[in-house]
Amino acid sequence: MSSRNLFTAAAAGCALFAFGTQAAQADTWRYAFEEALDEVQGVFAQKFKEEIEANSDHEIQLFPYGTLGESADIMEQAQAGILQFVNQSPGFTGALIPEAQVFFVPYLLPQDPEELNSFFRNSVAINEMFPELYAEQGLELLTMYPEGEVAITTKAPMRSPEDLNEVKIRVMTNPLLVESYRAFGATPTPLPWGEVYGGLQTNLIQGQENPAFFIESTRMYEVTDHITFAGHNNFTTALMANKDFFDGLSEEDQELIRAATEAAFDHILDYQEGLTEASLDAIRAARPEVTITWLSEEERAPFEASAESVEATFIEMTGSRGQEILDQMKADLAAAAEG
Repeated sequence: MSSRNLFTAAAAGCALFAFGTQAAQADTWRYAFEEALDEVQGVFAQKFKEEIEANSDHEIQLFPYGTLGESADIMEQAQAGILQFVNQSPGFTGALIPEAQVFFVPYLLPQDPEELNSFFRNSVAINEMFPELYAEQGLELLTMYPEGEVAITTKAPMRSPEDLNEVKIRVMTNPLLVESYRAFGATPTPLPWGEVYGGLQTNLIQGQENPAFFIESTRMYEVTDHITFAGHNNFTTALMANKDFFDGLSEEDQELIRAATEAAFDHILDYQEGLTEASLDAIRAARPEVTITWLSEEERAPFEASAESVEATFIEMTGSRGQEILDQMKADLAAAAEG
C-alpha cells in the first residue's frame, strides 16, 4: 500500500473512531473542502452550514484543507461515505471524471463577472449533463461555482510564451492543465499543494497559478515576484455529496440541502465582488516590490492561440462525451453573453 493510501486509511479510521458514536444518527453530516475556513470554499461551506442548521435539527461539521489529508484523500473519503459532502475543483476530479477537465481549456470562460455568474447559474452542461457523470463515480453534484480569475505567479517577468520557456510551473494533477501549460511554453510540474511553497523556496518550481485571494492568503507573493493576469481562466470548484447518502435521505432533507446549496451559491457570488482587488491591495501592502501585470490583448494573443490545440487534446482524452460537453458549454456561454 502506498504512503498516501496508508494515510487515507488512517484518516478514515480516525474519522470513524471520532464520529462512531454519531454514525447511526442522520443529523450529523461531515463536509470537507480544499481551502481554509476564511477562503472562498470555507466561506461557501460556512453559509451552507448556517442554512442547514437554521432550517433543521441537523449539524454540519466542517473540515478545512489539511485536517483530513490532501484533495485525493478527501475525495476517497467522500466516495467511501466517511464524508457526506466534499468541495473539490474539477482540477482534481479530472482523474475520476475526465470530462470535468473542460474547465481547463484556456480562454473558454468569460472574464465579465455578470456573464460568468449567469453561465454558472444557468448552464445546461453544469445542471443537466455533469450530474450524470458525477453519479457514475458515486457522487451527487450539487453545484459548481467560480472562485476568481486565475493569475500566474513567477520569479521572473512573464509577458509572452517565450518568457515561460523551461520555467517549471506547478499545476494540479490534471492532464489537461498539464497540456495547457505545455502549450503556453512552460514546463508543467504536478505537485500536491502542500509542497508548493517549499518548492518555490528551493527553486524546484518557479511559478504557480491561483486566484488572487489564494495567492494572498497562502503568501505565494513571498516566494514569487511577479503576478500576471493572462485572462486564461477562472478557477472553478464543485460541491458534491456522497450519492448513496443523498439518495437515502427523505425528500424534505434533499430539498433542505438543495436550498442551502442555492443560498451558499448566491452568497459566494456576492462575496467575491471586489475580492480580487482587495487581495491585490493586501499583497501590495505586504510586499510593495511585487509587480502585478494585466497582459494586453496583443500580449494575450499568442497564449490564446494555444486554446485550439488544448481543445483538441481534450476531445482526444474524452471522445464523444467530451465533445458533447464542450459543445453544450459553448452554447451556454453564448447564451450568457447574450444576457
